[in-house]
Formats: sequence, C-alpha cells, structure tokens
Amino acid sequence: MGKYQLGEFEEIVMLTVGVLYGNAYGVSIKKDIEQRLKRKVSVGALQSALKRLEDKGYLSSKEGETTSERGGRPKRYFEITALGKKTIEETKEVRNKLYESIPKMAWDLKYMN
Repeated sequence: MGKYQLGEFEEIVMLTVGVLYGNAYGVSIKKDIEQRLKRKVSVGALQSALKRLEDKGYLSSKEGETTSERGGRPKRYFEITALGKKTIEETKEVRNKLYESIPKMAWDLKYMN
C-alpha cells in the first residue's frame, strides 16, 4: 500500500463526509453511517476518528453558527482536504486492484454452512 492509509472506519467516515458535502457535522455523520451501513456508531469513536483524520490533514473543520437548541454551542462542519481526496483515491485504487486480482475460481466456490 502507498503512503496514504486509512483504517476501515476512517474510510467510512471520510466517504460519509464527502456524501454529506456542506452538511457534515458530528450528528449528521453518525446518523448517515448508521442508516447506510445499519451499524451503530458511538459518539466517542466518531469524534476520535474525526480528530485523527483532521490531525493527518485529510479533513478540515470550521465552526458554524451557534444555536439555542445546542445550548449556544456551534456545530463543527467537516470537509475533505486535497490530501484527503488523494488518500481516498489511492485507497479506492488499491481496493480495486485487489478485487481485480482475485481469480475467477475463488468467486465460484460454494459456501459451506
């Protein structure tokens, strides 16, 4: 693999930030992942992943306006950086090469129950 690497959950978070372009903040990201993947996401795990991705330079964030429904706290909106885009593209390319390298015979095997 190249120099840009993502863990599975990081990749899901990055792709979701892209899907939610312009509206990617903690709660919206969590809800979208849970809805699309039918997978529970803890707030702590999501916040840790967002921080890691921002620290790596794959995401950037900015504060939105404060709202009374959030007790005066602003939402933090995330977006993919140029480095993040390059990372996602490389990850996709690596995955595609792996899938294409699987021999047809491997796909033809029957599952044992």
